[in-house]
Amino acid sequence: MNFLKWIGRTYLICIVLFLYVPILVMVALSFNESQLYRLPIEWSIRWYEALANNSKLHSATVNSLAVAFLSTCLSTLMGTAVALAFYRYDFRGKRLLQILIFPPITIPWLIIGTAMLVFFFWVGIGRGLHAMVLGHVALSLPYVVIVVSARLKSFDSTLEDAARSLGASYWQTTLWVTVPWLMPGIIAAALFAFAVSLDQFVISYFLAAPGVTTLPVEIYTAIRKGFTPEINAISTLVILLSMLLLVGVSRLYRFGGRD
Repeated sequence: MNFLKWIGRTYLICIVLFLYVPILVMVALSFNESQLYRLPIEWSIRWYEALANNSKLHSATVNSLAVAFLSTCLSTLMGTAVALAFYRYDFRGKRLLQILIFPPITIPWLIIGTAMLVFFFWVGIGRGLHAMVLGHVALSLPYVVIVVSARLKSFDSTLEDAARSLGASYWQTTLWVTVPWLMPGIIAAALFAFAVSLDQFVISYFLAAPGVTTLPVEIYTAIRKGFTPEINAISTLVILLSMLLLVGVSRLYRFGGRD
């Protein structure tokens, strides 16, 4: 038994190391004076100063955050409404809709990107930030429906019945009873959608207009031209902000704890 415990703990430690060691190495190298990653590390903020003067990365970061914010708002709103509709109503074609809404999760993004590019040109939308927002919404929507639907499965519908019996209208019941109870699931779904959009490279690459890029596309372009530690610096800042956001929201809504 002790041997099995030792195997289990070793396995978990290996998983954690596999996940976080590459990130720690990247963070450490972002403070390395050498552009050629020579060791030992000579600690410096040289690459953060270079990042502060890199207008291309600034513009790409702003575009990424804008696209991620808009697509998160739209996909969270639409996905929550879809999950509520699936939960509350039985209608003809419901099962077919439930099946059709999830394929974007499994279809390779390369195929989806190609299809969106062709379709957007066909309907006259073209390429640009607006097209990227639509593309990211299409990718994020299934994740939002899944997370909110999982939260709805444990919802006690008698709370809505009690609210209506006390005179609350349909919308009052939704806004003051259902939505507050669903809020941890909605926040989790929004974080998921934000992460999917912020990290999305393939769709952004296909739908980006000339001269307009997002951070993943700009990093890919910079790597092709010659990798510099500025990429490590901007990646470190994005990871730090993402972790702070996740920790803050987790403490606010007590994910994994009591509601």
